[in-house]
Amino acid sequence: MDPEKIEEKITSRTKAIIGVHLYGQPFDIEAVKKIVDKHKLFLVEDAAQAHGALYKNTPVGGFGEMACFSFYPGKNLGTYGEGGGITTNTTSYQQHLHSLRNHGSTVRYYHDEVGFNMRMGGIEAAVLDIKLKYLDSWNNRRREIAGMYQQGINNAAITLQQQPDFTRSVYHLFVITTDDRERLQQHLNKHQIFPGMHYPVSCHLQKAYADLGYKPGDFPHAEYLASHCLSLPMYAELSNEEVEKVIETLNIF
Repeated sequence: MDPEKIEEKITSRTKAIIGVHLYGQPFDIEAVKKIVDKHKLFLVEDAAQAHGALYKNTPVGGFGEMACFSFYPGKNLGTYGEGGGITTNTTSYQQHLHSLRNHGSTVRYYHDEVGFNMRMGGIEAAVLDIKLKYLDSWNNRRREIAGMYQQGINNAAITLQQQPDFTRSVYHLFVITTDDRERLQQHLNKHQIFPGMHYPVSCHLQKAYADLGYKPGDFPHAEYLASHCLSLPMYAELSNEEVEKVIETLNIF
């Protein structure tokens, strides 16, 4: 999201801005916060991929009214099965969230509104409690791998994601862009390297949101990434030898 283009999209119907810490890289929170404060809007952080990421040396998740984290198994902090969490600094929001996740109930058998059944199980919580102790070391290893990629990849056909000095990514994904994605993907597959694709279709062009009336060209940054990006292997258990193989294979493309 380009902060310089947010204001031209704000209308009388705008209630909130959702900033996404995409791939584990914090968005420019201060730039967006100025717009939010000016227009008296809510700021929600999508931190699903950003457990432990820093914006100006402060962990993400506490800058807006709320932040949403995912504990899907593949995330930097993942549980056994499904799970997620919401952080907020506002007591009334916390109380309301506790009610909503429990069928709209705060007192057993009494329901103040229609809610949801979104109580995370004890096994999932126990797994997270154990894995949380290792989050910093896993994130540090991801940063080491990212550093190897950043220093080692030297191919004009490949563009790396920019990393602003005021952020510290946790590299949930390490995403590159290229003008010939299909051929690069085939090249990597030939060498037994299997990149991911996050994400091939932008949200506004999904069938589920067709009723909103968006068309190609409305969100050029998202559309460009959708058609040009590849996610390189990235997880804490990758060995240096495996990372070097990826780098060498990319450099001969």
